[in-house]
Amino acid sequence: MTHLLDLDLNKNYTYADYLTWHLEQTVELFKGKIMPMAAPAEYHQRISVRIMYQFLKYFEDKPCNIYTAPFDVRLYNNNLSANNSPNPNNDNNITTVVQPDLCVICDAAKIDKRGCIGSPDLIVEILSEGNCKKEMNNKFVLYEQAAVKEYWIVQPENKSIIVYILDQNNQYIGLKPFTEDQQIYSSVFKDLIFDLEPIFAPLK
Repeated sequence: MTHLLDLDLNKNYTYADYLTWHLEQTVELFKGKIMPMAAPAEYHQRISVRIMYQFLKYFEDKPCNIYTAPFDVRLYNNNLSANNSPNPNNDNNITTVVQPDLCVICDAAKIDKRGCIGSPDLIVEILSEGNCKKEMNNKFVLYEQAAVKEYWIVQPENKSIIVYILDQNNQYIGLKPFTEDQQIYSSVFKDLIFDLEPIFAPLK
């Protein structure tokens, strides 16, 4: 398969199917459904690089790895019981494959030659025109069910970042939005703090 039009968008697919595709357009799988990805705009890329720079400084001497899209993250629902949860090592059982803008993974056992299997510790998604619903609704549910510990939604238009963290019931609670004139901090990584003004600054 090389063209998205060759696929039935109403059908449910698995990671095993996904591996057979050689599409010109990048896609993700949300519980078996194909979700096309648009190429990120310049401002989106600029913000991603600047956050990545802060992450690289912080995680330089720590046992964690940082990845940027395109990077396949295979997720499964941690809320399912052991009896109902499919074997994540079987490609036919994986129906969710996402490509976060940025993700931090501290468990090296989750990383293989194809990407990540399981939940990153922190995921950053940057909103852009056409993907707001996907990030705000669909991915929120996917990341909560997969028990991603911390989820940042970057809103370039508002120059702010919304942070969600898992509570004791593995449900997301939202913190007060971090705005351009503030510092953002991580709840999972206690010393990860940086100013947001440079993140949203215009081109020089």
